[in-house]
Amino acid sequence: QVQLVESGGGLVQPGGSLRLSCVASGNIFSAYGMGWYRQAPGEQRELVATIFSYMTRYADSVKGRFTISRDNAKNTVYLQMNSLKPEDTAVYYCNYRISWGQGTQVTVSS
Repeated sequence: QVQLVESGGGLVQPGGSLRLSCVASGNIFSAYGMGWYRQAPGEQRELVATIFSYMTRYADSVKGRFTISRDNAKNTVYLQMNSLKPEDTAVYYCNYRISWGQGTQVTVSS
């Protein structure tokens, strides 16, 4: 059983930055990828970024602004979000295989 706990969300002005963290507990293997997804009100959950070993993948909408990283020693995955836009407003979820965190709210508004 894997548990994922996200943190770091909040309210930020357009152009600002936030860093999300996701701490995983349980049987975590660094060989498997981890990822961040987001879901805005009335929208489907969508991929934001994934990291597998040292390979990363990003949604086109966040390329150049977001950076995903992973600390295997701490079982933690991060999402550094810069140049935030109002359309980035959503609940952000951490994912590992079939496990999901509870989500953390990110609101970008002036």
